[in-house]
Amino acid sequence: MNRTHLLTLRQRLTFGTGAILMVLLGLGSRHYGSYLPSLIAANAGDACWAAMVYLAISCCIPNTPMLKRAAIATGFSFVMEFSQLYHSPWIDSLRQTRLGGLILGSDFLWIDLVRYSVGVLSCLACEATAVRLQCD
Repeated sequence: MNRTHLLTLRQRLTFGTGAILMVLLGLGSRHYGSYLPSLIAANAGDACWAAMVYLAISCCIPNTPMLKRAAIATGFSFVMEFSQLYHSPWIDSLRQTRLGGLILGSDFLWIDLVRYSVGVLSCLACEATAVRLQCD
């Protein structure tokens, strides 16, 4: 295995681990929200969800430029939010399940678009900082 393959494997492991961490933090913010400051409890779950999307996309295509991955993650998150404007018995029944509700959401909220943007931008800033530190 050459150096490029090892770097890609390391990137995938890092991004994959980060995605799992975001799932845990997001679920934790919902479950333990009463122990958190209200601003964090109200917003962290959606920001973590979008961060998880960014990290999962980064795990799948780690050599794609950061801004492109961020655009894909933001676009996906926004599409999922706008999909909540569509109601049909089949998709509403999916949304009523625990997993379906976590993935698809239930009600469209404009503020969620801001929360998703914060989640993706936070990941982008962290990755850009890590790359900059690695180059120094």
